[in-house]
Amino acid sequence: MDIDKARALSDSELEDALKDAKQDLWQARFALSTRQLKDYSSISQTRRSIARILTVQRERATERARSA
Repeated sequence: MDIDKARALSDSELEDALKDAKQDLWQARFALSTRQLKDYSSISQTRRSIARILTVQRERATERARSA
């Protein structure tokens, strides 16, 4: 997920996307440890997606704090 797509999501959709991404990361790490993972780049891509989602959440939290 790129940053533009993450910014287009609502807060609840971001939470769901974050849960899904964390689950995907867990599954990829499990597959890596059992030597079933073929695409090693999926781990770094998932970690970047998680970071983008967390960045958008943090941006929104700081905006709410500034406006309050």
